[in-house]
Formats: sequence, C-alpha cells, structure tokens
Amino acid sequence: MHWVSTLIVSLLVAACAPMQWMKADANPQQADTDLKACQDEAWRESNWRSTYYFGAIGPMAYQDPLGRRLLVWPYGPFSDPFGDRFIEESRLANFCMRSKGYELEPLKK
Repeated sequence: MHWVSTLIVSLLVAACAPMQWMKADANPQQADTDLKACQDEAWRESNWRSTYYFGAIGPMAYQDPLGRRLLVWPYGPFSDPFGDRFIEESRLANFCMRSKGYELEPLKK
C-alpha cells in the first residue's frame, strides 16, 4: 500500500507543475510579449462576441427539488454551447500562441 500512496502523491505533484510557453528561437521577453498580445486579442474577440453568448435575457431562476433557487443560463439557438466568454478567451489565447509556434511545457528549474 505504501507504493500506491507514493504513486498517487507523485502524480499529484507532477500535475501541479508550473507551465510556460516555450519556443526554440524565442527568449523569455519575446514569449511574454507574444503572450500579452495574444491575451489582448483574445480578450477583444471574446468581448466583441459576448453579447451573443447568453442572449438578452440573462440568467433564469429555477428551483431545485429541495426548493432552493438556482440561476442557470438559458440554452437555445442564440446561446453558446461551449460555456462562457472566459473559457472562450482562454481557448483563443492558447490557439494564438500555438499558431505562433509556442508549446506549453513544464517550467524547468
């Protein structure tokens, strides 16, 4: 059983490793500049389209079986099936960095 707990702890520690964008011919300042540019572009794109995400009515209040109020976003032909704009912003920034040739790798000490 000791080896199982050691394996689980080592997997959890490896999963918490800090990550950074790496490119063979880029220095850290260039990587930071590219990341900032991609994040700015992703923020602009996701905010430009954010009015289409949940429609004009906003969240709707429902009750669960115990009678507690629950706010949910309405789904329909004009809502986004992928979630909210913050996830979309992250996805766009990752796509931008990958299209510039960067890969997300664990930070080397």
